Amino acid sequence: MTAQCVMVLGTTSGAGKSWVTTALCRYYANQGLKVSPFKAQNMSNNARVVASANGQGEIGSAQYFQALAARAVPEVRMNPLLLKPERDTHSQVILMGQVNPALTQMGWRERSEHVWPHIARALDALMAENDVVVIEGAGSPAEINLASSDIVNMRVALHARAACLLVTDIDRGGAFAHLYGTWALLPVEERALIKGFVLNKFRGDASLLAPAPRMLQDLTGVPTVATLPMWWQHGLPEEDGVFDDRSTAPGAVKRTVAVVAYPRMSNLDEFQPLKNIPGTRLQWVRSPVELAALKPSDWIILPGSKHTSGDLAWLRSQGLDAAIASHAAQGGAVLGICGGLQMLGEALIDPHGIDGNAPGLGLLPLVTLFEPDKTVRHIQTQFLAQFHTQFEPHKQGTLTSPWAALAGVPVSGYEIHHGQTTQHPAMAQSGDVAHAVLHGGLAWQNARGNVLGLYLHGLFEDPGVLQALFGHQLEQPVATLDTVFDGLAAFIAEHFTPGVLDALVDHAA
Repeated sequence: MTAQCVMVLGTTSGAGKSWVTTALCRYYANQGLKVSPFKAQNMSNNARVVASANGQGEIGSAQYFQALAARAVPEVRMNPLLLKPERDTHSQVILMGQVNPALTQMGWRERSEHVWPHIARALDALMAENDVVVIEGAGSPAEINLASSDIVNMRVALHARAACLLVTDIDRGGAFAHLYGTWALLPVEERALIKGFVLNKFRGDASLLAPAPRMLQDLTGVPTVATLPMWWQHGLPEEDGVFDDRSTAPGAVKRTVAVVAYPRMSNLDEFQPLKNIPGTRLQWVRSPVELAALKPSDWIILPGSKHTSGDLAWLRSQGLDAAIASHAAQGGAVLGICGGLQMLGEALIDPHGIDGNAPGLGLLPLVTLFEPDKTVRHIQTQFLAQFHTQFEPHKQGTLTSPWAALAGVPVSGYEIHHGQTTQHPAMAQSGDVAHAVLHGGLAWQNARGNVLGLYLHGLFEDPGVLQALFGHQLEQPVATLDTVFDGLAAFIAEHFTPGVLDALVDHAA
């Protein structure tokens, strides 16, 4: 079996490649075909834990969701190279699911030739095992300054002999110039792979686009095969950046969940389900003024971070540290996840140069030590109904409000972190104890009970957790990922020229 390959390219980042790729994965899977997604290189701090030859590894969240849309088991070959930005000029390199220190230190152009054999092998293997491989490009294929080192766009397209769609964001303006300019900058053999142009995020009367699509086809020989309307509420998490909070659930807002949007936050897609909780508003905050407007019944969430000490320094520079402390002092709920948990402690200690040393926010009596080895794993565990501590073995406690509903609740999720967190011994000896509230020592609560930190990503993606925390507000079931994927597939089937999607896999090889 040699798969036929369809590739989604974009004129720019943010054109809509990821969600179109996801939609195509489900569309072809619904035709009874065996489908796999593929993206040679992804740059994102949104990652998921999947199967790898070494047990478990990381891939970009977009490819994880694309695999689910394809009804395939997510695995590292689907995204062989993942770059996780830690600073503006530095990224951690994940090759075939594992951190690679040598590649992390290597220059970008030098790195390309080292990783291409791994990329080609992964793609070839997926092509040998599937009917269709839906490939996502990155950025634009017309970055001519990078063409000689390309490992993610047209080099992949040529290797796979993929039928390519070129997507542009018409809402930004200049869409026809973007399409024509991208096509014109490609060499002749690469242009030949472009089978259709896609106008994405269109608002208004599509008939007003004429005669531009015909004129563009006359210039390039490539038809415009779809005009996709703007769609705010498709339900798929955004790949990068904060997603739009205009699409809130119905009903009067009873609680605001404020997620602090620091520069290197990670795994923000895990908060997508909160957009669908009636009476809950999800808000991304970057200023103390926004936090000062919260009520004690509102929540502050410190999400994951790819550079905890750097994001903690940014948080302090904005005055957000005092605003978070004030909310906690008033009894307001504060939740830290992974890097956010580390920030809530007393100190970050980094003897190996992994992240950086820094004093924490001091809301939990914990200390984090950064280790060279990275913890990457799925986990199923349970919140403790009752707990003891090594420092207070005769005292018994339980999760308290606002987290009391989680007591005894099973939960599944994933861990991705270098830091290892423990009680601050001197503080615990003096009576200031963080209570471990999750089996496996992955979550701690302060003595008052309103501050909770945990290493487990995916908390709000667990139906049992949502039911425990928001059950009285869930008047109807939250849309499942399967219904989201089917909706995406139906959307593109409706708006693509009839027959085009099937023709792509009939003639891609």
